[in-house]
Parts: sequence; structure tokens; C-alpha cells
Amino acid sequence: MKIIVGLGNPGKKYQKTRHNVGFMILEKLQEELKIYGISDWQLNKKFNAETSGTTIKGEKIILVKPMTFMNASGQAVQLIAHFYKTTPKDIIVIHDDKDLTLGIIKVQEDRGHAGHNGIKSIINNIKSKDFTRLRIGIASENEKKMTNTAKFVLGRFSIFEKSKLQQTINNSIEEIKKIIT
Repeated sequence: MKIIVGLGNPGKKYQKTRHNVGFMILEKLQEELKIYGISDWQLNKKFNAETSGTTIKGEKIILVKPMTFMNASGQAVQLIAHFYKTTPKDIIVIHDDKDLTLGIIKVQEDRGHAGHNGIKSIINNIKSKDFTRLRIGIASENEKKMTNTAKFVLGRFSIFEKSKLQQTINNSIEEIKKIIT
């Protein structure tokens, strides 16, 4: 079983912000997995998350978008991991990373939170850092745009960044497919 978690904030206000790149990638992945009969997104109140799932080559795949807001993402991850009796190694988390330039993707395991509050929440709730992370670069090449971190991560991508973002989303999906197939 693989639980693939995209981090972001719920609500239309945050929909296309840098902090929601995890949601964006998961939504595109869900579309691509329709050939495997993946279910539509459903709000699962028990997990406080939107979920979608399928089975690929005998392995159950659950996509998860926590509806707890970024800084409390670990609550939803812990609930769903406990329900399915999975280990941290079965969890893949996709999240934005302001320390990586837009377009850079790093797949890593067993790492600290590096100041990312969503990851910090997951580590604290599942009592482990032994899960796979897709760190998705969102940093601007113009450092002046990033002086106020909260404003930057909750901001939208510029018109010039959108094509690079689309390529990053596609590349991220390829990385995820390598992990799950």
C-alpha cells in the first residue's frame, strides 16, 4: 500500500498558491490514474481529508489532500496511516520547498523538516521521519520576492513561471509513477 499525500491549504483562496503545489500535483496525478479506475475525490470526515484511491498491479494507492491547513497536516496523515495500519515507509509526501528553485524536484527519505511546518506536523504526528518526500522547488530566481516568506508561499505563480510550473508538475508525476509502479 502507498499513501500519497499532497500538502496544501483548503479553500479557493489558496488554490493556485505556491504553498499548494502538493495539491496541484496530486490533482493532476489523480487525473492520470483514471485509466486505473481511481475514485473521484471524496471528503472523508474521519480523516479530515479529501481522498481518492485505486489498485495498481495489486497494490492499493490512496491519494490524500489534508483539509487541516498546512501546519496541521500531520493530523490527517496520522489518522489515515493508523486506519490502514501502514508504516511511515508506505507514505509519500509531496510539498513545496522555498529553498529549491522552481523546477527542481528532490526525492528524499528519512529527512528532517528543514523548517517546513507541514512536514514538522507529519513527523510529530506519526512519530517518524522515515517517509519519502518529493520536495518541489518554488523559489523565485529574484530573491527580493522572497523576503517575506509567508507572503511569498501564499502568493501565486507569475505568468512567466506558469510554464515552468506545468513542467515541474509533469516531472513530479513521473517521479511518483517510478515509486508506485
